[in-house]
Amino acid sequence: MKLPPLLVVDDEKNMRLSLETVLRAEGFEVRLADSAEAALNAIKTEEFFMVISDARLGGMSGYDFLKALKQRAPDLPVIMITAYATPKLAVEAIKSGAIDYLAKPFEPDELLHAVSRCAERWQLLAENAALRKRAGEIYNLEDIIGDAPKVRELRQLIETVAPTDATVLILGESGTGKELIAGAMHSLSTRCSKSYIRINCAAIPENLLESELFGHEKGAFTGAHRQKLGRVEEADGGTIFLDEIGDMSRPLQAKLLRFLEDGTFTRVGGTQELHVNVRLIAATNRNIIEAIKQNQFREDLFHRLNVMQFRPPPLRDRGSDILLLANHFLKQFSARLGRPVRSLSEGAKQALLAHSWPGNVRELRNVVERAVILETTTEVQAASLPDFELEQRLRKSSAGAHAGPPGSLSDALVTFERQIILDALAHNGFNLNRASQQLDITRHALRYRMSRLNITLDTVVDEDSEPASNYSPR
Repeated sequence: MKLPPLLVVDDEKNMRLSLETVLRAEGFEVRLADSAEAALNAIKTEEFFMVISDARLGGMSGYDFLKALKQRAPDLPVIMITAYATPKLAVEAIKSGAIDYLAKPFEPDELLHAVSRCAERWQLLAENAALRKRAGEIYNLEDIIGDAPKVRELRQLIETVAPTDATVLILGESGTGKELIAGAMHSLSTRCSKSYIRINCAAIPENLLESELFGHEKGAFTGAHRQKLGRVEEADGGTIFLDEIGDMSRPLQAKLLRFLEDGTFTRVGGTQELHVNVRLIAATNRNIIEAIKQNQFREDLFHRLNVMQFRPPPLRDRGSDILLLANHFLKQFSARLGRPVRSLSEGAKQALLAHSWPGNVRELRNVVERAVILETTTEVQAASLPDFELEQRLRKSSAGAHAGPPGSLSDALVTFERQIILDALAHNGFNLNRASQQLDITRHALRYRMSRLNITLDTVVDEDSEPASNYSPR
């Protein structure tokens, strides 16, 4: 992590300049203040990793300055220097909060050693803060749950791509697990010990997103009272995940494109070109091709992001994964909420399998949490599930809002055929005979179509009265 500057406070100009020369020669960034009052104002507007102050200053003394500083920034280390060193003054300085006390004249190496210790301390604190920020954010490939062929292929692709530094674009509906894919990519990469920074581009106002991403200088705009590091600087050496990148404005897309080319950027209101080494993962639930056609997303940025593309499948196309995930969430919420609910009833399974899940895995998770809260037995009953009326209306209105199908004609036909079969099965209590009669096809033809469409229903009834034994066509 980049070290902030240090602050030198001395009312003697020659001493300030001498200290600045010695410290800059060692690579430290230095700010100067000629009084305690000026130093306190500087601390309000800029971050420092330490302060070096003379004990005798015009106006407020160094000792009074130290006491005031400890009230405003108690964790900021201070080294006190003086030409009038006595054991009593040294004790007073240490009691007031100084971490070291140097008597003039001192050797430059003596000062540099003390400054280096403060720099190391700041780095350790910053790294610990970053680790605490990531505490609980444990991403493993095993967290991507599912046995559907597309899910297995997805896990294999993550294992292959994660160790590289390739830029990744994740396209998929809301709630399909795009953020989980990004997290697993980071945890399996060579950057896993570094920062993992996430930004939801849709959640930050457009006029603030550039500042959030690249940082800003003091005075860059109204309210910019101090310099702010951008999230790309926080992610240096690690990974940055830009969720909902399709909502980013075109001017900012141009700046992101430049950043992707060589990792360089400038803060808002700044002129200095900065450089970081980060891996970028982007995601969107928008139809990116339509956004490009409507001139809402830059085609050159799409090609730059689209080095490796991931498409998590919607839940409605994952067959029996619905029940697999439902049982997974059931265990989680039963333990978390202290409820004795242990399993799903046959009626609940049928209701879950018949739903089209417009909200995908996120919707399923919320449905299971609701059922665990409402259920009074050890088994989730269909009555504890929502009737999905609003969700179905949402699905229909969402589909009608588009000018055409989101994919090809063949994809639209497959989706339509699959929904008709699921509706027929649900309407006939998942009885294969009655469903095939309603659809005016043979039972064999219905089973073939279910297999081709990856409809795997363990609760389907193959005869009028006898349940099939774990029927799960592949």
